[in-house]
Amino acid sequence: MPTRDYENKRDFSRTPEPKGRKSKHSSDRPIFVIQEHDASTRHWDFRLEVDGELKSWAVPKGPSTDPREKRLAVPTEDHPLDYADFEGVIPEGEYGGGSVIVWDTGPYDNITEKDNGLKPMAKAIDDGHVLMRLHGQKLQGGFALQRTGKGDKARWLLIKMRDDDADARRNPTSTEPESVLSGRTVEQVAREEGEAEE
Repeated sequence: MPTRDYENKRDFSRTPEPKGRKSKHSSDRPIFVIQEHDASTRHWDFRLEVDGELKSWAVPKGPSTDPREKRLAVPTEDHPLDYADFEGVIPEGEYGGGSVIVWDTGPYDNITEKDNGLKPMAKAIDDGHVLMRLHGQKLQGGFALQRTGKGDKARWLLIKMRDDDADARRNPTSTEPESVLSGRTVEQVAREEGEAEE
């Protein structure tokens, strides 16, 4: 789903979201970003920088650090790389309205192996099996994105890999609700941005 789908779903005269174009991040390493989005249904958007865009999945329950938890991840349209640091309120009536924060971000390593080397990330996504190591402020270590089923029955799962960073007792989405960029929660963003508009 290229970023033109993202652009076609938004009225940029109404929403503060970045229009953005395909670009390269300033770092040599690709980034991941997880944005908490308090829309009609709260969810966490899991995004990976791939070929100058953010490949995106909506995770209704948010990521887990427990390898036994398989979290549904619903593919959404690619987002421009400029979206990686977006925080604010998307107006009601606009696609995905509600408040957004950057819940976690950092570089990631592709660890999806193929024939004694690494499979390119775009190919791994196309094949439906992605392995990555996150270096975030809240999430670290190995994670897998796995597609199950085919056609209309296809589903993606986000799963923490069994490693030193796995922790079944931790529940970061509820115990660490603040943005890693601004320190605000989605509720604070909604309040502050709402007051600024009045």
